[in-house]
Amino acid sequence: MRFTIKSNGSGLSRRQVLVVAPLLLGVHGLSGAQEMSAMEKIKARGVLKVAVYKENAPYSDGPNADMKGVDISLAKALAAKLNLQLALLPFDAGENMNDDLRNMVWKGHYLGYGPADVMIHVPVDRYLMNENKQVLIFGAYVREHLVVLHSKSKIANVDNPDDLVGKSIGVEKGSGAASALMGYRGGMVREKVSIFKDGMDAARMVLTGQVDAAYVSRAQAEGAIHAAGAKGDWVLSTMPLPGVMPAGWPLGMAVKAGNTELATALDEALTSLRQSGELLKIFKGHGLTLSAP
Repeated sequence: MRFTIKSNGSGLSRRQVLVVAPLLLGVHGLSGAQEMSAMEKIKARGVLKVAVYKENAPYSDGPNADMKGVDISLAKALAAKLNLQLALLPFDAGENMNDDLRNMVWKGHYLGYGPADVMIHVPVDRYLMNENKQVLIFGAYVREHLVVLHSKSKIANVDNPDDLVGKSIGVEKGSGAASALMGYRGGMVREKVSIFKDGMDAARMVLTGQVDAAYVSRAQAEGAIHAAGAKGDWVLSTMPLPGVMPAGWPLGMAVKAGNTELATALDEALTSLRQSGELLKIFKGHGLTLSAP
């Protein structure tokens, strides 16, 4: 999954509402006319609507009616903790995260799809928060890192990009990892880089011996190994590269700004899943490492 963060550029006041409402509704109608909070509406319908990315294996992938992945398992567990049924809202990634947050969290798509109550797989990033005041980003559940997947028999060690010179390398189309790698030292390894639809595909090419290495997320590398049941001397090496965050990035959730009651409930549910070991079990069940956010 590629993340590109891009910059973007009332009705009555509270006092006016207090003055006008009695005239419209009558004093006896005020208490009954008070609108339910967002959390009260969710509890009333008994369903938690969760936005998840399409084609984002190993986190969320597959047909809409039968999606699989870590984020799907997490969404089910969170809904269960809140004593709610789960309704998934799968969606295609937009041009940038600002689009995704607008379409799936605070406004809804212009085609009438969304918004959801909560969106999963949101980078917990301060710049992103500052650019999107309409949402509340919280609840980091894992930290993602970029790794080089390779076999010891083909590449003994990968300590820096120089170790990949002359080696065929798979990367994900449109990803920051692909751009950073191809731009390294004026394109020193560019000619040997192959672009694939996603990081899982790039990782699979390593497992089948069609490329020597793949520069992908740890989850994509581990997910490909797990799905293929691949046995071998596979190594996931970290590699410093200009333009790439060495500490990785935490993934969390987002709700509409002001919906703090739901955010608190989800955060408490996530804490419970982590403390009980259920969150770790979810990641292990998909063959992934749960890195502390």
